[in-house]
Amino acid sequence: MTSPVLTLDFADAREAADLAAFLGRLIHYDRAAAVRIQAGGGALAVFGRPASFDVLAVRSAGLATPHELDVTVSAGELLEGIEESAGTARVPAAVTGPPWAGMLPPRGGWQQLPGLPEEDAIRGAVSAAVGEFRARDERLAPGDRTRAARDRIGHEIWSRTLGETPLPLRAAHAAQSLGFLRPVRALVPAGGAPERTVALLASGNWLRLRTRFGSIAVRRAGVGGLSVTPA
Repeated sequence: MTSPVLTLDFADAREAADLAAFLGRLIHYDRAAAVRIQAGGGALAVFGRPASFDVLAVRSAGLATPHELDVTVSAGELLEGIEESAGTARVPAAVTGPPWAGMLPPRGGWQQLPGLPEEDAIRGAVSAAVGEFRARDERLAPGDRTRAARDRIGHEIWSRTLGETPLPLRAAHAAQSLGFLRPVRALVPAGGAPERTVALLASGNWLRLRTRFGSIAVRRAGVGGLSVTPA
């Protein structure tokens, strides 16, 4: 018997377009990308791993109709099932998940860390790092411009930490590439300073760069015990 098709209704129809953009960027890096979908009550989280970044990306949204769901699916098929005008997404059939899908960031225990630069400064750091990579790549002799040599340069640059935090720069690069670091007008409470649009959180050996449009999570080696959400 064929299982009934599940359709998710977003609380805000604009969330469908944002999810579609996120999936499109994942597919840009890996046409065979898979995503893990978790829904509980009125909340939805879609996890993906953009190829070459070694991070997990998380896109969250509110649902108009509560659902309980935990499934790994094709990112491309999920994208095909999104109706932006209706604010809905049809959930495709499950696929065999990649190894990362079995070890997600913890759901709780997150504490904010200090030292994160402002969002404009984060974007500036990413742009400077991209420029450095291109300059160093161009200085390589033609015979030395191998994949291994370029990977070494990239690893050195993107493993650097951001500001006064332990967050590797590759996490900010991933956030920028996936559209999570889009400029937004900061809210200014009466008599207060503008509200920050980004934050750095930690739980166990996980770090999470949270923005208004999504989060980037990365594990730190050798920090605390392994803290995962089992498959």
